[in-house]
Amino acid sequence: MVVCGLACWRCRWLLPLLLGLAIIMGIIALAGRGWLESESEPYVQQASLWESCTRTPDALNWKCESLMDYGWGRAAAATYLVGFVILVICFALAVIAFSIEILRFNFVRGIGGLLFVVAAFQIIGLVIYPVKFTEDILLMGDNMFSWAYGFGWASTVVVIGCAFFFCCLPNWEDEVLGNIKPTYYYSSPERAPYLN
Repeated sequence: MVVCGLACWRCRWLLPLLLGLAIIMGIIALAGRGWLESESEPYVQQASLWESCTRTPDALNWKCESLMDYGWGRAAAATYLVGFVILVICFALAVIAFSIEILRFNFVRGIGGLLFVVAAFQIIGLVIYPVKFTEDILLMGDNMFSWAYGFGWASTVVVIGCAFFFCCLPNWEDEVLGNIKPTYYYSSPERAPYLN
């Protein structure tokens, strides 16, 4: 039977796997058109990180305007994109770090620090977008920040969790590398009543 605790060498691929999941969610957020959508029919508004689209209730085609014409649109896209690029770099570094037999724990802690930088950039982009969007763009009907925006936040939450684990992993260096011998507890049958 294989027992896999929080910091065991067999489970070292869980953290890079979680970073890969954060990258997938970041790609969905960057490419998705569901940052803002109409809440109910008629669907007259939708927006992505890059553009805002509207249409009249009886029209079939969307009329889109680029959010890159606004300073805040460029800032939101740039900060989220910079965070995403650093996240991809952290993923590559994590795969390299966990592939070698002699794990460099200071290297792992550095990845955790970079992940906090990723989270900061992504949070800045995710906060700028809704605040300035609702101030500068005329909203039609009832709208909500939707699934692609939610994937952006989900990616950020996973990154924050991984950052804590990467920073704390060196505290369990001996357990991860298997340098600690297991401790066995044995009590004789005549001492068993005193253990209660």
